[in-house]
Amino acid sequence: MEVNEQTLRSAARPGSKDASAGRALRRRRLLSAWLFMLPLLAVNVLVILGPSVATVYYSFTEWSGIGPAEWVGLQNYTDILSDGDFWSALSHNLLWTVIFLTVPIGMGLGGAFMLSQITRFQMIFRVLFFIPYVMASVVNAAIWQNILDPDRGIGSTLALLGIPWLEGVSFFGSQALALPAVAFVDNWHWWGFVVLLFLTALQSVDKELYEAAKMDGAGRWQQFVNVTIPGIRATLVFVVLMTIIGSLLVFDYIYIITQGGPAGASEVVGTLMYKEAFARFEAGYAAALGLGMSFLSGLIVMIFIYLRRKGWEV
Repeated sequence: MEVNEQTLRSAARPGSKDASAGRALRRRRLLSAWLFMLPLLAVNVLVILGPSVATVYYSFTEWSGIGPAEWVGLQNYTDILSDGDFWSALSHNLLWTVIFLTVPIGMGLGGAFMLSQITRFQMIFRVLFFIPYVMASVVNAAIWQNILDPDRGIGSTLALLGIPWLEGVSFFGSQALALPAVAFVDNWHWWGFVVLLFLTALQSVDKELYEAAKMDGAGRWQQFVNVTIPGIRATLVFVVLMTIIGSLLVFDYIYIITQGGPAGASEVVGTLMYKEAFARFEAGYAAALGLGMSFLSGLIVMIFIYLRRKGWEV
């Protein structure tokens, strides 16, 4: 024991050989760690940091996407504030957010509750719910474009059975129905994933809390409000956050199915930004649009972080 204490005191002494060896060992370990991280850092610089910095720069320029860019300062941002197409697209993003904060989350809670009540074949149902989520967006969109086709889809099939109400209805070609119809398709892809998130959270809620609530005379709805929601609040907050960010940045299903049409009825900021960059060759303006939406998403994340620090989710 005395030898070990003397050795430790010797290693801790600044001028000792053991201290020098220890510092050298720590430097080698630190260097090894940075060498292992270097490929990942290089990829992040090339794929994330580099394009991000370039986007910030080009958002202050007039640039067609090819050739030199002309510095215009805040002109792109002032143009955004007076752009009617932008405000129309942003209103569609907000409507999309409202739809996805209600329909898929409500369906997800209901589906998770029903699945939590069964024990046999639960894994089969989980897989069935999850299949649409892992399918490619193009495949999902193609399936529903055929199902909702006004001439050969479900409407004409139901008409043959004596149910003519959907015959000839152009879900994706109507200005009134295009955005809700695409949202329906995207919801079909998204809600199964929400079910699995909520189901996992439900299974972690202490069963004794439900028993205590029953003994106090609480009904199913009171148990849901006072036991289930507090028990899954962290997951619920996460799903709400992901839904809001995803709704602000939505692009794929709308572009694949309607390209923002008809007549801009389903245009969102993502599709507008794509058209500005690659159809109208206003890449600088598109960069400003993208940076603005990123700022808005970041602001929402900061609000959620603030609420979390205040203990809102616990």
